[in-house]
Amino acid sequence: MTIKHWVLQAVDLLHTLKDEKLHWQTDNQARQLQLKHARILAEKQLADELKKKSLQLEHDISLLQTQQSTDLALLKIKCKQDIKDYQQYLIALDKLKESIKNSYSQLPEAVAFTIHHHAKQLLNRMWEEENFEDKMRHEMRLIQFMTTVHEDASAMLQSDTQDKLPEKTLGLITAVENKGRVG
Repeated sequence: MTIKHWVLQAVDLLHTLKDEKLHWQTDNQARQLQLKHARILAEKQLADELKKKSLQLEHDISLLQTQQSTDLALLKIKCKQDIKDYQQYLIALDKLKESIKNSYSQLPEAVAFTIHHHAKQLLNRMWEEENFEDKMRHEMRLIQFMTTVHEDASAMLQSDTQDKLPEKTLGLITAVENKGRVG
């Protein structure tokens, strides 16, 4: 009898639990539907927000690509112009070398090459410098050097003697060389 009684109590307990679950589901059905609806709505809002952010991101990427393409095109133009300017500087330095050779016919060719080489080093330092102030300082040194070479050549052409050397120019090169040894 006790086993039958236990089985009946277990069945009653099981029915009671099922009834309570059914009552709970019935009582909370509206709330469950409301939560389900809220979840669906939240998922839809999240999907809409993600789509909106995705479109914004695509737009931002497109703007960045356009900006980078423009920057790259401008940089290419600038580099081409820089190369052209550099080539013109080199041509001017070659003309300077020829002018020195013509003005100072007695001058050993190695000295003319040394003056040309020094001018080229000044040009390269100016060209390779990243800092604007330093670039301008190197440019002023190059201008000063070129002016001194020109002044020496003009003085030689106006002079009666043909044995004269470009002393100011050689003095600048020597000063730079001595400064390099000290510093």
